[in-house]
Amino acid sequence: MAWIQHAVGGRGMAYVFLAPNILFFGLFVFLPIGINMAMSLTGGTNLFLSERPFVGGDHYRALMQCGSYLDPASCREDHFWKGVSNTLKFTLFQMVAMVGTALVTALVLNRKIRGRGFFRAVYFFPVLLSPVVVALIWKWILQRDGLLNGAITLAGGEKILFFVEPGWAMFWAVFVSVWAHMGFYTLILLAGLQAIPADLYEAAEMDGTKPMRVLTRITLPLLWPNLVVVLVLVLIKAVQTFDEVFVLTGGGPGTATLMVVQYIYETAFANQVQNFGLAAAASMLLGSLLFALTMLQLWIARRKAA
Repeated sequence: MAWIQHAVGGRGMAYVFLAPNILFFGLFVFLPIGINMAMSLTGGTNLFLSERPFVGGDHYRALMQCGSYLDPASCREDHFWKGVSNTLKFTLFQMVAMVGTALVTALVLNRKIRGRGFFRAVYFFPVLLSPVVVALIWKWILQRDGLLNGAITLAGGEKILFFVEPGWAMFWAVFVSVWAHMGFYTLILLAGLQAIPADLYEAAEMDGTKPMRVLTRITLPLLWPNLVVVLVLVLIKAVQTFDEVFVLTGGGPGTATLMVVQYIYETAFANQVQNFGLAAAASMLLGSLLFALTMLQLWIARRKAA
């Protein structure tokens, strides 16, 4: 190690230690992005780039060709825009439900309650399960002859076809996602709550400050950095959602829960004619949108922190 330090100097040692990580990141992140970008500019059904003709921006033009972006049926690739619409709805509802539930749960688990360690473990346990396992469990509960409908019929009600009604299908897609991942975000917020100095709460209690004012004036402002992390992670996870919704509803009924990532998967691999170029173009648009939303979110967070 001494000869390396002698060769590159003291400042160069930082790059020596960073080199393995940079190499790994470049090989498995930047290289695939570059290949995907090149794939989006080519056509044909062959897999290898050397065997695919260059088509320029044809795939992007096909995806963006719409009479009205608010009406997926007027678009050339209507399933893509239906996936965009569903993904935006799912992201909005899931972010509100996920952050709200995780925050309330973290606030409760941060209090001195009996069995606090047990409840922390219970809320985190679903995070350890595979998303496919989670979806299969809830599919078994929610299907026509599943556990939930069994309980409803025992109570004298009629069976509800949760996967036939579009509204119910989207509701359960959001619910299952929140149930499966809430524990992870709760843990992040709980760590932020425990980092807040206790003497601030003691001073507020001595001044007779009301609990709601303590929450809005002390807890939330000091918890804001952790909330930003949670918001960004929830946004990225929601936009990229695929496995849980795909196993739970298959994108149905019809295209009611079809997400963008499912459209990309089906276009590239599941359809009879595999269109790798169109799927690559859709994934590049999705990545660009996700990057823009993340940057906007971070900018708003910095403005608020300032």
